[in-house]
Amino acid sequence: MILSLASLFTQLAILLVLLALAHKPLGLYMAKVFESSKNYLPERIFYRLAGVDAGADQKWSTYLRSVLAFSVVGILFIFLMQRLQGLLPGQGAAVDPWVAMNTAISFVTNTNWQTYVPETTVGILVQMLLLAVQNFLSAAVGISVAVALIRGIKRAKTEQLGNFWVDLARASFRILLPIAFIGAVVFVITGVVQNFTMGTEVHNAALGVGQTIPGGPVASQEAIKLLGTNGGGYFNANSAHPFENPNAYSNLFSILLILVIPFSLPYSYGRMVGQQRQGYTILSVMAGLWAASTALMAWAMASAPAASGEGYEQRFGPAASSLFATATTATSTGAVDVAHDSLTPLAGGMAMLNMMLGEVAPGGVGSGLYGMLVLAIISVFIAGLMVGRTPEFMGKKITAKQMKLAAMYILVTPTLVLAMTGITMLLPEQLSNAPANGPHQFSEVLYAFTSAANNNGSAFGGITSSGPYFATMLGLAMFLGRFIPIILVLALAGSLAQQRRVPESSGTVPTHGALFGSLLLVISVVLTALTYFPALALGPLAEGLSR
Repeated sequence: MILSLASLFTQLAILLVLLALAHKPLGLYMAKVFESSKNYLPERIFYRLAGVDAGADQKWSTYLRSVLAFSVVGILFIFLMQRLQGLLPGQGAAVDPWVAMNTAISFVTNTNWQTYVPETTVGILVQMLLLAVQNFLSAAVGISVAVALIRGIKRAKTEQLGNFWVDLARASFRILLPIAFIGAVVFVITGVVQNFTMGTEVHNAALGVGQTIPGGPVASQEAIKLLGTNGGGYFNANSAHPFENPNAYSNLFSILLILVIPFSLPYSYGRMVGQQRQGYTILSVMAGLWAASTALMAWAMASAPAASGEGYEQRFGPAASSLFATATTATSTGAVDVAHDSLTPLAGGMAMLNMMLGEVAPGGVGSGLYGMLVLAIISVFIAGLMVGRTPEFMGKKITAKQMKLAAMYILVTPTLVLAMTGITMLLPEQLSNAPANGPHQFSEVLYAFTSAANNNGSAFGGITSSGPYFATMLGLAMFLGRFIPIILVLALAGSLAQQRRVPESSGTVPTHGALFGSLLLVISVVLTALTYFPALALGPLAEGLSR
């Protein structure tokens, strides 16, 4: 397979220009949304229905309880509605309980791991009123938690981090909904399907047989699945399906939607803390990791034999697929326009590494920013040790309490991934669900738990995950991988907000500029390498070296 460098550079240049144009205006707009004191009509209606006092600030513990209660109720509601689907006219049979449980957790945690065939398992009502709506809400939760951490960094001598319900409503109504609407219109223009039919019966005169052409509100769901870095497709083939992603224009626009909010949030961060250079430093590290990942992914795909091509959508080719594969795994999106199981071993390993970085390049909507800020706190702590001073971050001292929270944040996901992968590899009856042999079998299992715990949702397609064991284990990985880090981030935000601000001195380590950015980038890579290299060596690296 030959990867056209001209095609790759052309698409990359267009993408970079569009992201650069959106960075400041979108970042500024999002900052103003969360700094505003106004509540618009849709938000006021939501507050009234939910019984929310929009003027009440919340402690971190109250903010957290709101996040958890909202999410758990969402999981239960989506599970029950899937089980009751058989009672709804024209919506198909009730969804299997294991699949329904896994799907409910998956969409609430912004993972969108799909153990089912969407076009045959769930009807239009479930797709639109449950799954698509949850794509908005789960993304809004991620943005809200990031904003709460920013407030914790900015505020001093207070226990208040804002109001979760207000942040949720503003992220949904003012940011995600308008952009998704525009995105859906663009998708329709490029040829993505948007109708309200389960399928159209046609007769194929050439073959002499009838067939059903599937339909549905695809463009509207496609827009928010990408914008909210959710990733769940309306069709089983996801963004490789021509009804979801018909041509090169829709493919490039899909990548833009995936990256536009994560790459704009650093500007919002700089604006909200009053030091724009802080935001630029975070952005530069995110962009550097993403650029390196894209280059390595393109190189790994180009190393495939010229005759190969199974699993690659020929409408896009390897250049566009390498951009898409990097964007979808360097964020928490998980949508695919190429079968990741068909990638070369090194390209598949690169997709895993993107997720293992904590998806901070640039990461999921909201989660990428708060993940990078936790890494920045660890970096400034290490820098403080080097100069023999108590480390400070944005005028706040980083003490043992903050470092314990940051360290636990870093350890949660690797613990889930490695422990669950190890347990599964010891169960021969479960390994039969990953029928590949040798290192590739290990890679399929490792990829599944890496994807679930990092709330990504993509998979090596060779694994079957709809049975009770995998549905439960992956569900646990998704739930714990989403909410334990959120608990730690909000606790960290609360501890920072309670501190008084410390004035800068000659010994204060600057947390902006090329030097700190380089330190942050190196620490991000080194922490991942120390944690995951043995597992990668047993899987994709071993497979790649054996070829």
